[in-house]
Parts: sequence; C-alpha cells; structure tokens
Amino acid sequence: MDLKPGDKAPAFKLATDGGGEASLARLKGMPFVLYFYPKDNTSGCTREALDFTQYAKKFEALGVMLIGVSKDSVASHDRFKSKHKLKLTLASDAATKTAQAYGVWVEKSLYGRTYMGTERATFLIDAAGKICQVWRNVKVAGHAEAVLAAAKSL
Repeated sequence: MDLKPGDKAPAFKLATDGGGEASLARLKGMPFVLYFYPKDNTSGCTREALDFTQYAKKFEALGVMLIGVSKDSVASHDRFKSKHKLKLTLASDAATKTAQAYGVWVEKSLYGRTYMGTERATFLIDAAGKICQVWRNVKVAGHAEAVLAAAKSL
C-alpha cells in the first residue's frame, strides 16, 4: 500500500511499553507521529529514538504524540525505553499487521540475502485521522527536526 498525504490513516491497535495501548480510535482528536523502525537497541534506531526524545517537549507543546513502532516485544520496548530514558511511546507490532497496513513491511536485501523487514518510515497524522505527511526510507540525521517542522503546520 502506498499511503500519501490526504489518505485516511489505517486503523491499528497495538500494545505499548508500560502496559498501555495505542490505537487510531484512542488517538481520535489528537495529532500524532507514527514512526516505524526496524529494531530496538540498534545504532540507527537508538539514534532516531534519542532524536525524537530530544524534541519530545516541543512535540508535546504542539499537542502531538510520538509513537515508535517495531516488531519487538513490549518487554524489549520497556528495556529500550528505560536504558535510553526515552520520552515517547513504543508500540509492539509483533505480527506486523500495522506495518503491512502502512506499507512498510517490505522485502530488504543484505549481502545478497533477501528477507522481509520494516522500512524506516514516518507518518504525521492529524486530529481527524488523515495522513498529513509521509517520509519513506528515512535517513536518521535531521529527521526528527523535519518532522517537528511539519508538525508545527498542523
């Protein structure tokens, strides 16, 4: 699925760190950032989470919630969040249903071997549940700042 600005965000319901739950229905009326990343505690994913944490107060001031999504378990998310003092919500998509709905569960290649994995991608979703902006194949450097700049226009 190739989601683009103006599309309705696909529904999701995911368990989060700390025993919580995130869903499109629960977030109705609140803008949020849904960012997909491959794996807890890897260098790029840690850097991205730390960058979003650095701007967490600014997102909060705009009323925009930050939600990171990966295939990792809630227990892994709890450890990752605690270890790096992350100030965002981490959701577990172990069955990859949400990643598939957002079109980020893709074929990847490493050293000639192909496998299925999560594409690093971010979706800015407004209070009405519409996608405002999409970043695909994200490069971590400068990404959190770009998302924050876009969130200011909501």
